[in-house]
Amino acid sequence: MPEDTEKTGARPGGESKVTVLVALGANLAVAVAKGVAAVLTGSASMAAETAHSFADTLNQVFLLIALKGSAKPADRAHPFGYGRVRYFWALLAAGSIFVTGALYSAFEGVHALTSGEHDIESPLINYVVLGVAFVLEGASLLRGLQQTRDEARQHRLGFRDFLRTSDDPTATTVVFEDSAALIGLVLAAAGNALHQVTGHAFWDGIASLAIAAVLAGVALRLGLSNKRLLTDVQADPRLVRAVLVHLGDEPEVEAVVDLLTLTLGTDSVLVCARLDLENSLSAAEVERAMVRIGDGVQEAFPDVAEVFLEPVPRHDQGVRDRVRSRYGDRLAEFMVHEASRS
Repeated sequence: MPEDTEKTGARPGGESKVTVLVALGANLAVAVAKGVAAVLTGSASMAAETAHSFADTLNQVFLLIALKGSAKPADRAHPFGYGRVRYFWALLAAGSIFVTGALYSAFEGVHALTSGEHDIESPLINYVVLGVAFVLEGASLLRGLQQTRDEARQHRLGFRDFLRTSDDPTATTVVFEDSAALIGLVLAAAGNALHQVTGHAFWDGIASLAIAAVLAGVALRLGLSNKRLLTDVQADPRLVRAVLVHLGDEPEVEAVVDLLTLTLGTDSVLVCARLDLENSLSAAEVERAMVRIGDGVQEAFPDVAEVFLEPVPRHDQGVRDRVRSRYGDRLAEFMVHEASRS
């Protein structure tokens, strides 16, 4: 792995906070405006959009709590830090999108379809609010896209691949939320326009149901992403491979017998490795080698927060069986062979 791709975690922590604050301000202003428009016009799709924006506002509060909580230093109760707090609050944000946004939008849509015909009063108000909301949501989305693209470049990943694999839910949540918001605004405008042209409330209700479907999809996508990060996921495979090669290059290491990684939080990885060392090393030399190798891993890979190393013979059957059960025969043998020839 090239040197610049090893250093995958260097970015200012305040960038995510600014992105979330921009989204919070935009969503709050838009939510109030949509709510007033929904009351004045009686539009179901505008009521759905109001719930959508209030859900997004609440989500930004969740993300701010996540950023603050995950920044706390490690202590006795949490020896590896509080990094996963960010994933918990991001998961709540996904649930909020579904409950507050999608379900309420679906309710408004069904109500509009089943309650008989109704007119939208002063539809111009809706169009003005939707236009202003589009500008504000668009500005928030541009901020989120800027940060996400910068992070994708730092990780040497394409934009889509980064959204799929990122361990930072703050900027990616803003991107998905604001993208859904812009789609929702277009759907609401279309529903209002078709209702106005045809005189049928059917279109207003359909727009609300379409908004509900978009929000449900975004909530599911964000929920699955945070579930992945909360369930002991390994580090980026490129980082795992780079650490494997790095350990195999150490002069005292005959082979890397096992390598375990765990994502502790955003840009925070735990590395555990079992190493077959040269038989000629004394006990004191083994101790010094373990310290030096561990320090070298953390220096080469800033994302690595903790390193645990254990000297074991490469042919220890118990260790080999555990590695095979985890990775399979081919990958287990490849690990030892690849690290040995490094």
